[in-house]
Amino acid sequence: MSVDPLSDALAVADARGVFSGGFTAGGRWAIRLRGRDKLKVNVLARGSCLLITENGSEPVALSEGDIVISDGRRSYVLCSDPTLPPTDPAEVVVDPDTAIGALGGGEEVLCVSGHIDLDRDSGDLLRRALPDLVHVRSGATEAPVLRWLAGQLVTEMRGGRAGSAFSSDHLAQLMFVQVLRACLHESAGLPPGWLRALADDRLAPALRLMHADPARQWRLEELARAAAMSRTTFAVRFRDAAGVPPLTYLQNWRMSLAARALREDSAPVAELARSLGYGSESAFSHAFKRTVGLSPRRYRDTVTG
Repeated sequence: MSVDPLSDALAVADARGVFSGGFTAGGRWAIRLRGRDKLKVNVLARGSCLLITENGSEPVALSEGDIVISDGRRSYVLCSDPTLPPTDPAEVVVDPDTAIGALGGGEEVLCVSGHIDLDRDSGDLLRRALPDLVHVRSGATEAPVLRWLAGQLVTEMRGGRAGSAFSSDHLAQLMFVQVLRACLHESAGLPPGWLRALADDRLAPALRLMHADPARQWRLEELARAAAMSRTTFAVRFRDAAGVPPLTYLQNWRMSLAARALREDSAPVAELARSLGYGSESAFSHAFKRTVGLSPRRYRDTVTG
């Protein structure tokens, strides 16, 4: 693996961004959206609106250039007025050429929608690292790049040029990376997990060591030394940020690597066990089943059968 935990996690989760359409809106309008167990993404390319979540919290004001990512498990409403009954997306008339629908009585608002496909992220590696709702404001550090990517995405979706679907998907990938980078800058809102640990400059060196050589039998003292902390201080700080002790994190990361290897190649389980630092196939199989819930062979049969 590399010494870039963010790239590693994106590769292991096999996260794929797909932008599938959007809508224009004006006047009085409201629409209910849901990611259907995918990370739902909305880019407000023009105008402003309100976002209302299911939990009854105060509406969130969105302005041009803002990006919202939800965990896909809860619906939310985008609207001009929170008192309006929301329209179901199935009821919106969509232009078949641009995949852009129309709401209300104008085009003051343009929202581009899509999702991050995490179907192959069996351990919810990315989903668990993010809050229920990510709001990247137009003034964030990553905003200029995000605005450029969003503009290119709209151009591709509306232009109908050759290769637009391929180009749109790759632009979506880059947008997701920028959103995760924005999360690193605003780490206070992150739940305990690898992304929050990576955002901690003191812990990041230890994370990079584990990602660079996951098969090594790392000792707590070595990782603490890399973070320039005492053993106890490092262990407490790491657990607070990542949600698990350092060596548990290492084991979980090995299991994420193992799951990807089992999905993507046919190497014998014993060979995979050795590559991840396990002295025997049985020790590896026991650890994998305890973490994933299936034996390595059963997991491979399930995902490739």
